[in-house]
Amino acid sequence: MRFWLLDRISSYEPDTELTAVKNVTLSEEYLADHFPEFPVLPGVFMLEAATQACVWLIRLSEDYAHSIIVLHEASAVKYADFVAPGHTLTIRVEQTKKDERFVNFKFKGEVAGKASVSGRLVLERFNLADADPEQADLDARMIEYQRGTEKLLTRSLNSEVVPT
Repeated sequence: MRFWLLDRISSYEPDTELTAVKNVTLSEEYLADHFPEFPVLPGVFMLEAATQACVWLIRLSEDYAHSIIVLHEASAVKYADFVAPGHTLTIRVEQTKKDERFVNFKFKGEVAGKASVSGRLVLERFNLADADPEQADLDARMIEYQRGTEKLLTRSLNSEVVPT
């Protein structure tokens, strides 16, 4: 993942919930176009931040069992308020259902306790080697990279996410 929309994971409870934050700064390149006179975090980026929070809950809960985790479905997404530069979007995701391939979540994003976005997501998880065993090495390399990213996102928690 090259476009991170989370700055920090602040807490998580395995297979239950995760809270993460996105600090919106005026230096973010996309704000020049969205919108020049009224810069705000695009709604699709709020949705992506929620998706990334769900992905991290799965990775941490399953000890990186899957190299690929993608958005399968978004529903009931509601945008309630803008997120302007200088504000912090706090995303809380809650796992509601899980089977062999899919994990369901509900999420809420807030700024200073005020709702900005909410909805439901379904994520799909798998390994490339599931379809082609020759891809097992690529799965392993991707998971190694993801583990390194975890250290950056959880640095404020002494490099380890402590279950709440």
